[in-house]
Amino acid sequence: MNDLFELLQARGFVQDATPGVAERLRAGPITGYVGFDPTADSLHVGSLVPVMGLAWLQRLGHTPIALVGGGTGMVGDPSGKREERPVMSLDQIDRNAQGIGRQLSRFLSFEGDNAARMRNNADWLRGVHLMDFLRDTGKHFTISYMLQKESVQSRLESGISYTEFSYMLVQAYDFWHLFRTEGCELQMGGSDQWGNITAGAQLVDKRDHQQVHGIVFPLITTASGTKFGKSEAGNVWLDPERTKPYTFYQFWLNTDDRDVERYLKLFTFLRLDRIAGAMEEHGREPGRRAAQRLLAREVTATVHGDAAAEQAIQTSAALFGGRITPTGELTIDVLPDMPERRVSRSQLPEGLPVIEVLVASGLASSKADARRGIQGKGFYLNGQPIDDLELTLGEDALQGPPDQRFVILRKGKKNYVRLVLEP
Repeated sequence: MNDLFELLQARGFVQDATPGVAERLRAGPITGYVGFDPTADSLHVGSLVPVMGLAWLQRLGHTPIALVGGGTGMVGDPSGKREERPVMSLDQIDRNAQGIGRQLSRFLSFEGDNAARMRNNADWLRGVHLMDFLRDTGKHFTISYMLQKESVQSRLESGISYTEFSYMLVQAYDFWHLFRTEGCELQMGGSDQWGNITAGAQLVDKRDHQQVHGIVFPLITTASGTKFGKSEAGNVWLDPERTKPYTFYQFWLNTDDRDVERYLKLFTFLRLDRIAGAMEEHGREPGRRAAQRLLAREVTATVHGDAAAEQAIQTSAALFGGRITPTGELTIDVLPDMPERRVSRSQLPEGLPVIEVLVASGLASSKADARRGIQGKGFYLNGQPIDDLELTLGEDALQGPPDQRFVILRKGKKNYVRLVLEP
């Protein structure tokens, strides 16, 4: 499939688009960009839809620009936010922008005829003079036009500062600047960016009398109605230091049957016929979760590399294949990637009561929760069910070297933690 717009539609990326964009994409190569807010030093899985859209743009012969918002991050995008974003220091914004830039390089090629370009809007926005901005940009937008935008409408009752109210003009300036300096004719982003993208298209039309285009992607929600990209531990990050590859792999492996085909289309580069085949196989034996395993392997390999994906698969197979034994003899190959929590032995009562250990591991939210879980046969120690509320952990239950003694705890079928007891 060589038609970008057709491909994006077939894979579920297109929620809305400006008039004429499909025809422009068929007419020849285009330069397009996606902006990324530096609110953290890592992207999370919720950012993968626009990242994949940018990657497909390049794969089909167009030129992608990954724009990191070192300038717009100073203002804060009100889109989808119920309250004002906290103001970050310039140092923090710059550190975050650098971290995001490194992650984007995993998805894009910076070589070849349509080599990707990495840009940071701090390079032009921080030097813009206020009077020039008001004269050259602000005059092209009426207050009524800005008030109609959803990002503003949704905040009128709770309140929106002039700073965030002006954000759409700053992002519009980005589009105009990239059009002028890079020949960029397309901006893509999540559907919450529609108002900002169309404002940019209007600014280019007003200042240069040229037509540019926009495509917005759906904001992903799960079939069960929960927010996509969240796990029990919080955000699922692309940074392996924030979310271990094993945990990342498990997030995708636990995808609901109702979501897995949609996620395969959105988050992998697999051909549609390959995805259809995987879903047929899944339909015959849903219990094997073949589609989820394919999804988890592909996304983990894309984000963290083939070696990390294979390690995550091996760890998962070991943990859920019964290779964890009370003696710990078969645990060594899965330890590097297992979720880990560390606690000082001095923080736990003498004798290491299992109730206290479960709370320290994070698998139980409280002592009462730990007791209920044990009574319901939901907790395991070194592969064996915990059935004694008064159990204490003797030295025979601990594994590892003297300064790194640990136990392997499990909650239910999926949640493992290696609890390291430090001196």
